[in-house]
Amino acid sequence: MEILLRPWRETDIPALARLADDEGVAADLRDVFPHPYTEQDARAFLSLCMAADPADALFCAAEVDGQLAGSVSLARGTDVCRKSAELGYWFGRAFWGRGIATEAVRQMCQAGFAAWDIVRIWAEPFARNRASCRVLEKNGFACEGVKRLGVVKNGVLQDSKLYALVKTQ
Repeated sequence: MEILLRPWRETDIPALARLADDEGVAADLRDVFPHPYTEQDARAFLSLCMAADPADALFCAAEVDGQLAGSVSLARGTDVCRKSAELGYWFGRAFWGRGIATEAVRQMCQAGFAAWDIVRIWAEPFARNRASCRVLEKNGFACEGVKRLGVVKNGVLQDSKLYALVKTQ
């Protein structure tokens, strides 16, 4: 199985809309990720990705054996957080439980550390999302704490976890 991170392309719009239009995917993401997810949403997302300055953000399509599987991104911090970057990722349901997210996150962290002078990559999954927490742990991220009742999703207050990977010299 070949897992490749690559730039987004306009030709990804139909596949992106199909993958992302899943209540199970949206349930574990921030509210900015809509459900239902339409081709118009896919176009807006790709416009954002393609317009991003690579000095500030890396947006990649994750491909498995030539098929779009999901999204992985890094957004660089600013001001006093300029040596850190936030990691974000999601994958279509057909790609869950196969080690794909783990490998894609590994590749993105490697790319971020190589491209930027950052020393820390962090992520904040919902605490109930055990699979996402496991992806981070398998990549060497340490849980730095639980933000009790720190997020609200679908009207329900819940915990999130703060994970970080610190660059080793």
